[in-house]
Amino acid sequence: MYITSLPDHASPDFDAVHHFGRFKAHNVIFNTVSSYSFCDDHVGCLSLKTVLSGEEWYGINHHRLAVRPGQFLILNNEQHYSCNIDTKDPVKGISVFFKETFAAAVFSDILKNDTELLDSPFAGHPAQPEFFQTLHVMEPELRQRLKKLITGLENDGYHTATEEQLVFFLHYLIRTLITGSKKATEVSAVKPGTKIEIYKRLCIVKDILHSSYMDKPDLDMLSLTACLSVPQLIRQFKSVFKTTPYQYLIQIRLEHAAAQLKNPAKTVQEISWDCGFENFSAFCRAFKSFYGVQPLAFRKAHI
Repeated sequence: MYITSLPDHASPDFDAVHHFGRFKAHNVIFNTVSSYSFCDDHVGCLSLKTVLSGEEWYGINHHRLAVRPGQFLILNNEQHYSCNIDTKDPVKGISVFFKETFAAAVFSDILKNDTELLDSPFAGHPAQPEFFQTLHVMEPELRQRLKKLITGLENDGYHTATEEQLVFFLHYLIRTLITGSKKATEVSAVKPGTKIEIYKRLCIVKDILHSSYMDKPDLDMLSLTACLSVPQLIRQFKSVFKTTPYQYLIQIRLEHAAAQLKNPAKTVQEISWDCGFENFSAFCRAFKSFYGVQPLAFRKAHI
């Protein structure tokens, strides 16, 4: 099913049973443009979410994160979450929802060997894997596949070839899970379950830093949110992400500044403030240390 507009959950005519029922009966792809949308409690199937412009905020397990261009988010089957868009400029968003039975069949094919599949081709499917519900970097392969998916839907609508493409996305999600699981092994702990739990908490901190990089997230707030002591947070974060939370925040700010410098609409000083740098000189020093050139020289080379 292909949908190009977001429903108004606050409308008296909104039929929640019909709307949410579609996710159990179909694979659903949303390709929408909106400046305002709000849903305070959505229970969906396994889904992949990204935006091509603007930002969309999600509430998951009592914390909030922003999905922006170049990032994607995976939400697990039966996960409760909220989502909202409230911006001056339109947000172009893409969400791919995988029907539970469709995803289960693909995961069964991935996770079982050919002998098992031949012996019991219609046996019950294993439980869906639990994905890390955190922000991921949008790699070129995924970006191109999404573009191809949307182009096909716009030209030909939803048909058999669409489902063939969705199989790729489910394989991609499994690869993402494997990558996250490998990162979790870098947590300094003995038990595998402890490593996974600490890694999930570190991902919450990472997502806060990405979502609120222009603010001043302090270590006490981050440690309370992740339920880790400040020393434990710093130690484990550096073990997994190879840098401290503060250094990671500075890198995020500099990456956003570099992206904005390619647009001449704002001055360099305005960009430094927008990205959370209160001291312009400190911003210039940090930018040169990270990119090898001053911000103005970087702008001249990229416009």
